Amino acid sequence: MEANERVEDEEEKQELWSWGAGTDGQLGTGKLQDEHVPQLLPVLPSLSLLSCGGAHVIALTHGKKVLTWGRGTSGQLGHGDLVNSLEPKSVEVLNNFNITHASAGWNHSGFVSECGYLFTCGDGSFGQLGHGDYVSQSYPVKVSHLASRHVCEIACGMRHSLALLKGEHGDQVYGFGSGKRGQLGISKEKVKSVSLPQSVSGLQEVDVSSISANGDHSAALSSDAHLYTWGRGFGGTPDVCCPNRVISRYSFKQAALGWNHALLLTDEGDILMLGGSHHGVLSNPQKEISVNQDLDQGQVKEIPGLDRIKVAGIASGSEHSVITTENGVIMTWGWGEHGQLGLGDTCDHTCPQVVNMAQDAAHEYTTSRVYCGSGFTFVVRAWRPR
Repeated sequence: MEANERVEDEEEKQELWSWGAGTDGQLGTGKLQDEHVPQLLPVLPSLSLLSCGGAHVIALTHGKKVLTWGRGTSGQLGHGDLVNSLEPKSVEVLNNFNITHASAGWNHSGFVSECGYLFTCGDGSFGQLGHGDYVSQSYPVKVSHLASRHVCEIACGMRHSLALLKGEHGDQVYGFGSGKRGQLGISKEKVKSVSLPQSVSGLQEVDVSSISANGDHSAALSSDAHLYTWGRGFGGTPDVCCPNRVISRYSFKQAALGWNHALLLTDEGDILMLGGSHHGVLSNPQKEISVNQDLDQGQVKEIPGLDRIKVAGIASGSEHSVITTENGVIMTWGWGEHGQLGLGDTCDHTCPQVVNMAQDAAHEYTTSRVYCGSGFTFVVRAWRPR
């Protein structure tokens, strides 16, 4: 669900923080409760990747371990059972594979191995596992339909999945699962669901560098920094069944999809938006754009408090947004019912607010990475001894 961003420096130490909805154990605190302010988690092995879903989390370590925790009632944790896990637990069945990418959806999960195999588990009732049926799985199962291809990335949405394939025939994106809002991108018409991966139309000539999925939205970024979206329309606009390039003079480096909005990060460190919501999740974005409409200064809207601030990373929950600045400051806004903004309350906030995170005087903090599940937030903060 959440766009995955790697933690790059293996030599640095890490702190893992979480807050927001926690009644399924997704915060990793060992408690079944919401947290309204940042919670520092027990030390974990150094993480290379984190992905947050509806109420569960997947983490990959530099030691090649796959850890999952949170809601497990559909088998999405991959532990072979249907129970929640309050703390990170290893997915033992994947121990013999070098998992390089993973994505947590609403109630399902996907894992990609170094050799290009795709494994999925969890809720399969919409075909989102890609096994040719509508059966749920409590252990990760290889997607045999793609076994002869090289999968390099997986993106899991609410009830659909996207897979990015690389190979001698060029890049291809495949979709499977629910398609009722056009989020599969496999046809000019909406389809109820498909249970086997099918090629997304209109991207065959595009050098796709990354894919994203959340809610009923799908997106792809190209190597030349163009953005393509399809699925549910943003901000009340019509649904789009095939990838549609966002016409813009900006170069995009990251897309973070919510249920009704998307945050977009440009190469220059600016934020743009698509859509919005009644919770104010994007009521005052730094810059605003529309699909199929050229951008000019007349369409730019500033966020109070973000003037001249450069953004290093973005994340979107279902209806809240999180950014980290180039100086490591965490800011949040939007839906706050579960404390997912980390501000000590359960209020919605329409403008970015700084999250107060404790700092150790003996640490030199270098980078912060932000991640969102549906109603919760994670931060990986890297540091070196002073």
